Amino acid sequence: MDRVTPSVIPAKAGIQFFFSLSLLVAGPATAAERVVTLSPHLAELVCAVDACDQLVGVVAWSDFPEFVKQLPQVGDAYAVSVEQVVGLRPTLVLAWDGGTPRETVERLRSLKLRVETLAIRSVDEVAAGLSQVGAWLGTSPAAARVANAYAVRLAGLRTAHAADPVARVFYQIETHPAYTVNRDSPISQAIALCGGRNVFADLPMVAAAVNREAVVARDPQVVIYTRQDDGKAIRRYWQNGPHVAASRAGALFAIDGNLLDRATPRLLDGVEQLCAAISAGRAKYPATVFPANPAPAPASAPPRTRSPTGG
Repeated sequence: MDRVTPSVIPAKAGIQFFFSLSLLVAGPATAAERVVTLSPHLAELVCAVDACDQLVGVVAWSDFPEFVKQLPQVGDAYAVSVEQVVGLRPTLVLAWDGGTPRETVERLRSLKLRVETLAIRSVDEVAAGLSQVGAWLGTSPAAARVANAYAVRLAGLRTAHAADPVARVFYQIETHPAYTVNRDSPISQAIALCGGRNVFADLPMVAAAVNREAVVARDPQVVIYTRQDDGKAIRRYWQNGPHVAASRAGALFAIDGNLLDRATPRLLDGVEQLCAAISAGRAKYPATVFPANPAPAPASAPPRTRSPTGG
């Protein structure tokens, strides 16, 4: 499909069409967008900034909040149906910078659709992402409130775990082969926030397969995997080796991967689960392995922090 050809408009539909056109002429401030999101986390961000009612289409696995499950799907995050997107007549398509295929973005733009891409590559950038989505959708006040609440909660988690003893952590995805993430992943940043050290932080790619020998060489003290993975297969993986500190201590823990994998306000729920799991892992060892670190001395005056909206 090289271009969008308008179909004949019935009388009733014509009235609706010219009403919508009058809103557009009046200016963007008075017209709500028709939004299609090309990643589950983008749909969640739209709803987080009080713009759920502007969503008209999502991709597979968009499941929060409950409302988005009712919306038409246009493929999945990596295989979007351009025809289905066009059929929903969006005024704005939100694409995932780093996930949505570049060809898909270019194809949609060639059809004169407005496509905005959003990149969130750290736990800190979620607040800015919320502000940006709010600006696109005309809900900046709501976005500012959510972004500020996120930033405050994130700062509190950092303070709470600043003195945690460092544990060697392996974040495991699947088993044959096992995959993990490097330091550029927000998951790795969350591990560091929780007082962990990602044993595969130095991998050359954000996500890569690792063999048993490599896992043994890094000797993790805590293993984290997700409830969305095959838990039985992961337990068999460790029962049959590799034999590392974590498997000997029984420091293997499952968390909700959907929380930690998605760059939305619920990411911090995942961080809390991760920190709790790493703390439980430390408790599996004698006190001499993880001696308590002294609490950091309080600053003479609290530093002034910028608001996520630049204030």
